[in-house]
Amino acid sequence: MTRDGVLTDTPNSQDRFLQKLYTSLWGRCVLKIVTRPFLSKLAGWFLSKKCSCFLIPRFIKNNNIDMSQFEDVEYSSYNEFFCRKIREGMRPIDGGERNFISPCDSKLTVLPIVDGARFTLKHTSYSIESLLQNKALAEEFDGGLCLIFRLTVDDYHRYCYPVTGQKGENTFIQGVLHTVNPIANDVYPIYKENSRAYCVLENDVFGKLIMMEVGALMVGKIVNHHGAGDITRGQEKGYFQFGGSTVVLLAKKDTLRIDGDILNNSAQNIETVVKMGEKIG
Repeated sequence: MTRDGVLTDTPNSQDRFLQKLYTSLWGRCVLKIVTRPFLSKLAGWFLSKKCSCFLIPRFIKNNNIDMSQFEDVEYSSYNEFFCRKIREGMRPIDGGERNFISPCDSKLTVLPIVDGARFTLKHTSYSIESLLQNKALAEEFDGGLCLIFRLTVDDYHRYCYPVTGQKGENTFIQGVLHTVNPIANDVYPIYKENSRAYCVLENDVFGKLIMMEVGALMVGKIVNHHGAGDITRGQEKGYFQFGGSTVVLLAKKDTLRIDGDILNNSAQNIETVVKMGEKIG
C-alpha cells in the first residue's frame, strides 16, 4: 500500500508562527500573557459561545475543508464545529482483528524506542520517561515503538481505540510554560511541556499499549469519554477542542509490525498521511 507523505521538517504557517513565539523576544512576552490561566479560560469560554461562529466560514475556506464528509448540522459554537462528527461510513474500521489501525486522521511517524531516544511533540523534546513521568512504566517499552500521530487544524479531531480489550485509569499531566531569562536567552528561551493524558490498553493480540493525547499549549482541551473498563476497536475514545494536537501510541518490543511504507517514510523524515480506522500494521 502506498500512502501520501509529508516532509516532517517542512513547516506550515502554524509551525512558522509557533517558532516565532518560542524564539523571539516579542513571542516570549506574548506567551507569558496569553498562557495565563484566566486568559485560556476566557478564550475557551468565547470559543464555546454562539458569537464565535463567525470564525467558521473563514476557517473552512483557509484550510480547504471538505464539509461534505461531515454531519450536516448547525453549529452552536466554534468549538462544536472544530470537534465536528464525520458522516457515518466515511471512516470505516478495518475488519481484521490482527490488523493494527490508526486511531485518528493525522500525519504519522513511527520511531524505535532505543537508549537515549528523544521524541519531539509540539515543539518539545521528550524521552519516554519524561513523557510519561513514570520511570518503571517507561522501561517496559524499551526496544519498542513510538507512534506519533500529528493532527493539524484541518484534520478530523476525534479519535478511537485501536484495539479491543481493557483500558486502565486515565493519568493526566498538567502542561507547564516557564520563560528562562527572556532577554539574555535567544536560542532556547523557554521550558515548555504540553498538557497530556494517557492510559494503558491491554489486548490479546498486541499486548500492553499506552495511548496518549497531547493538548495544545494555550486553549487546547482533551476530552476523553471513559474511565477504566472494557473497550472496543474503533470505539470513539474522545476528541480535541480547538488547537492542533497529537496522539501517541507506545508498543512493546516485537509486538507490532508496522507497514513498510510507513517505516520507510519515517526513516526519511517523512510523515505518512493516515485516516482513522485504516490499517497501519
